Order: sequence, then C-alpha cells, then structure tokens
Amino acid sequence: MSAPAPADVRTRAAARTRRFRTDIQALRAVAIGLVVLNHLWPDRIPGGYVGVDVFFVISGFLITGHLHSELERTGRVRLASFYARRIRRLLPAALLVLAVTLLGVWWLLPYTRWMDNAVQAISSTLYVENWTLAGLSVNYSAHNAAASAVQHYWSLSVEEQFYLVWPLLLLCVAASVMRWRRSSDRRRVLLVVVAAVAALSFLASILYTASAPAQAYFVTFTRAWQFAVGAVVALIPAALLGRLNVLGASALAAAGFLGIAASAFLFGSETAYPGAVAGIPVLATAAVIVAGTGRRAPLWGISVVTDRKAVQWLGDVSYSLYLWHWPLIILLPFLIAQPLSWWSRLLILAVALLLAGGSRRWIEVPAQRASWWRSAPRAFLGGGAMMAMVAAIGLLLLAGATVRSTALPSPGQQSGPCHGPDALADPGACDPSAQVADPVVTEQDAYFGLAAECGELQERLMFDDRQTTRECDFSRDGETGPRVWLVGDSHAEQWQAAIFPTARAEGWRLTISSFPGCPPADVAFIGFDAPWGPVDYERCRDWAEALSEELLAEKPDLVVTSMAARQQLLDDGSGRSHDEQFIDGLRRTWSRWTDAGIAVVPIADTPLNGDVRDIDCLVLNSESPSACAVPRSAATPPDAVALAAAAPLSDVWPADLTSFLCDDSLCFAAVGGEPVFYDADHLSSAYAAMLGDRLRIVIDSALQRSVVANG
Repeated sequence: MSAPAPADVRTRAAARTRRFRTDIQALRAVAIGLVVLNHLWPDRIPGGYVGVDVFFVISGFLITGHLHSELERTGRVRLASFYARRIRRLLPAALLVLAVTLLGVWWLLPYTRWMDNAVQAISSTLYVENWTLAGLSVNYSAHNAAASAVQHYWSLSVEEQFYLVWPLLLLCVAASVMRWRRSSDRRRVLLVVVAAVAALSFLASILYTASAPAQAYFVTFTRAWQFAVGAVVALIPAALLGRLNVLGASALAAAGFLGIAASAFLFGSETAYPGAVAGIPVLATAAVIVAGTGRRAPLWGISVVTDRKAVQWLGDVSYSLYLWHWPLIILLPFLIAQPLSWWSRLLILAVALLLAGGSRRWIEVPAQRASWWRSAPRAFLGGGAMMAMVAAIGLLLLAGATVRSTALPSPGQQSGPCHGPDALADPGACDPSAQVADPVVTEQDAYFGLAAECGELQERLMFDDRQTTRECDFSRDGETGPRVWLVGDSHAEQWQAAIFPTARAEGWRLTISSFPGCPPADVAFIGFDAPWGPVDYERCRDWAEALSEELLAEKPDLVVTSMAARQQLLDDGSGRSHDEQFIDGLRRTWSRWTDAGIAVVPIADTPLNGDVRDIDCLVLNSESPSACAVPRSAATPPDAVALAAAAPLSDVWPADLTSFLCDDSLCFAAVGGEPVFYDADHLSSAYAAMLGDRLRIVIDSALQRSVVANG
C-alpha cells in the first residue's frame, strides 16, 4: 500500500522548468490508480503496490528540487518554514480521515477489532505506522489477524520520516561546500552524496528483503533509495537532461509508463519486495521524469494522454483518494452486512472518488491557503493540537476495547444434542448451519490459551531469542502419569484446549514445544506462505533437528504433533512436489521416534479458513451461517500430514477430525451454532475443547499400546 503526497506540482521544485509538470501529475494518477485497483481487485492487479515506489520517487524529486533551489538562492534552508508547509499540506486531510475512520471502527466493527485499530491509528497519527507494522510482521498471531482500517498510513509515515531527515542531510552537506564559488561544484558534491545514500539503501533493501522480507517491506531504510533516485534526477542539470531530442524523450517516457504498468501486472504477493526487483518501477518512474525535464515542447503521443482533464484531476485528488479508499474497503462490509461483491467494490470506488474530490476542494486547498497558521509557530501549534485530538480519540477507543474485554462474562457452556460438533455427528437430526447466538470470538477463545498447570517458557530448545518450550505438570502427588509431548507450529497449539482435560484427568507431565510457522520434520523448509530469509528458516530447521534429538534422549510415552503443512514451503532441490518432500520427511521423522519406543499421534490439519472465505463472514452472517460454508474440496486441499499418516507405520496413530468441521460436501465457519475459528487460520479454544473427547479416543489407544510395549 502506498500514499501519495498531496498534488502540488506548482512548487519551486518545478520552477526549474517554469511550467506545470502534467507528466508528473499523470504519474500520480497512474500510481494511485494502481494502488486502489490492487486493493479492490488484488487478483486482477497483483502488483499494484508498486504505486508506492512511484510516489516515493516523485517526492524525492520535488522535495530535493525545492530544497536545492532554496540553497542556491539563499545559502540556507528555512527548516521551520519547510516543516510548516508539510504540516499545512499533509495533516488536515490525513488526521480528518483518521478521526472519521476511528468513529467508523467504533460504530461498525466488533469490539474485538477496536484495540488493534486504535493502536495503529495512534501510530499513524505519530507517523510511525510503518515501524508498528514491521514489528507486527514478525508476530505470527498478528499474521493471522484481520487488517486494520488505517494500516495504509504506513507509507505516509515513511514519507514524513523522509521529510524530517532529508533537509537536514542536504543542509549538512551544503554547509561544507557553501563557500565554493561554482554552483556546479556544489551540485556535484550533493549529487555524489545522494547517489551514495541511494546505493547504500538499495543494498540494504536487497539484503534485508532476502533475510527478513516481511519487515523489509515497511522499514524506512529499505525505502530511502527510492526517494534518493528522485533526488538524483532533481540534482542533474535540467539543461543536460533537455539535450535528448523529442523523439528520444517521448520513447523514454512511454517506456517508463510501460515499465510501471508491467510491474503492476507481473509482480504479486509472492514477489520478494522491495528488493532488487523494485528497481524496475523506480527506474521507470525516473525515466518519465527525466523525459519531461527541461523541455518546453510536448512529448509526442504522451501529452495526448497525460494532459487529459480526467488524468490531471485524478493526480490532483490522489492524496485524498488514497486516504479514503482503504477505510471504505474495511468498513463497508459491516455497514451492508455482507462481504464485498463486485458491485460493492464499484460503490467503494465511486464513493472514494467523491470523498477525494470533496477533501481536495474543502480540506486540502483551504488548509494550505489559510492565513491563521501561515507562520511556522502557529503551524506547529495547530498541527500538534490536531494530532493530540486524534490520538485522544484513539486512546478512548483503546480504553473502550480494554473495558469491553475485561467485562466479558466467563464463557458459558451451551449444550444440547445438536450443539457444536455434535451437529455433524448426527446430521440427519441436526442442522450444522444453525444460527449463531454470538459470532464474535474474543481473546477468551484464543487458541494459544494455557492451563494453570503450565509454566513459563524455558531456555530449553531456545534459538537466538526465540523460546519454544514449556512444561505443564498435571501429575498428582505421589503419582507419575504418562510423559507426553505436544510439538509443531501454532496448528499444534490450537489443540491445547482439546488435550488439557485429558492431561488433567490422566495426570500427564506434558511438554509443549512449538515454533510458529515451522514444521517439526526432517524437511528442507524455506518459509510459511512466502519464502523466509535464510536466518529465519535455518533457525526453524535447527529447532526441528534439536527437537528430535531431545525426544530421542527423553523417550516420552507419546508425541502428539500437528502443523500447517499446506502453507509451509519446502525445496530440497530434487524437483519433487511439495507433498512428496513433506511425506518423506514426516515419515522419516516419525520412524526415528517410533524406533525409540515413542508412540506418535499426528493430527490432520484443519480446513482452511481465511484463504477460502472472508474472515468476517460469520460476523456478517450470524443468522445464516450457511452463507459462509465453502466446498470441502476448496477448504481441504491435500494435507501432507494426513497423507503421510495414511500409509501404515508402526506406532503411528493418525487422528483426523475433519468430519466434525465439514460434512461430505461443505466446510463450515460455524457448526451447531458454535464459531469454529479464532482467526484466519486457527480453531477457537472453545471449539477445540468440544473435540477433546474424540481426540482422546485416539490418544488413549496410542498410550495404552506404548505403555504395554515399553513395559
């Protein structure tokens, strides 16, 4: 997601050419169009996020051109005036949309969504949302959380950080060369420094995208080079760029626009971004700017499109359009009580354009021209006051979320022959899609909730700073119960609520070892959903190997294991399919355990949720949950755990509970009036607990065989 700066190409940055840059305004229009269409129809414009690169390059070009012009005229940069202009141009519209969005969140979204939205809104108000999202990107629970209504402010945060630091950098460099007589020498030094910044940031972007791609997308230092590329263009003399003939310049501009468009269609969610491939849209944007710099005659075939009133108007409103469109995408489904359709997406587009036009006319332009805060002190005071008011609204919403969460009654146990999974046990007499009394799943239903008998995470099986293992002692005084391990990723953790009652009843000594996103198997793991960096996936592999060694040394009676094998990526270089690699690795690992006398219960993975239905579907359809049912074939693609367990293997006792989540043709978001899922990827603890007796049948059989076999 990206945020354009407000349209204002009649700045001193454009004074070098003494004309209005319709090509830059067209670049804004293209960029905002790609971003909005990507958010509305991500499958059609999968790489529309490259709009962020376009906006960053434009900002680097315009801001650097303005600052350099002021340095050459006056020998200094009036920092207070510069920051005051940024306040007048950016804050009024951005903070207004934040305030309205927070009210919409309070009015329309379940209270379980208030806290995340409030925290991110406060981060957005302070222009650190990109760092907040970078932090959340390493949190596996956050990975499965619903998108906030304000997360698109991340790129505004990056822009503001650029505006804060860039003038200081240029001023420091200029101060060291200001005594030089020749302007060309001073410009040359600035150009070298800016090019060095671009090179270093580009290198950091490549390396960090390879090692930590989720965080790399948001952090400032992986994006600085995109601003710096625009700055390099701004520092090259216009007369030099203008030497290109009209035909060559026209071809360069056309190639630039085509490069941006190609990136939008060829890139996607699996593209490692913003690594080296981001150079394509960045250089394409720079090419368009270079082509139009220093020339008075229109470019052949280009101005016919770029000068169109509709294109220029879209460039004018690009900032406000960006601000409004994403909250509408998040909030509208709750207003109309149904997931977004093709028609409702068109409605969002139309409303966003209307709001953008209104914001541009009645908020952006008047705020820039208002006389009451023309002075820098008043601009700082006014901007600070507006930020404080929006932050206060966020704090009120945060407080409301806290109060609602702490005031929750203890979850009551509904009962009846057709409640929860029992409805699928007797589908002839029950309706699996019965109305849901309370579709809002709270923190009390979190899959990672622990029993009182569980201790803190230990340093055992700890890798770097990641703790993976804890002990839960359910043994009774003087009695030694079975020794059991629960191992896997968070899809193993989701079975804790089903296992704890059995562990308590049988006096287990239970060890839980889980590594989010990571399979406990001898496989060439490379990532979850998308490739991880080598540091992360090597740590996962190290944990899996160390876990097996620990089990072989301790030889517990039973290992219960589960994992999200469908989403875990493998590559052993053999060219074999994902499932072939996984099945071999799982059976190899399980055989090591069973050869040591350990019984193994692999639990087949649960059906997909967020990948096959809107995560808010049940909240929007609590009276008719059947609207959230999806074909079983879509929700249960091949699962390597189930496939590996299907072939006979001594002392491996497979558990497959899919029949209590799906019938023969459909998989459900709620069964027998009970929500099935906690988030996009995990069972709720309440529903998992209802499956405990059925899981216990398999576990007891495995334990009895293990106890007999081991004497």
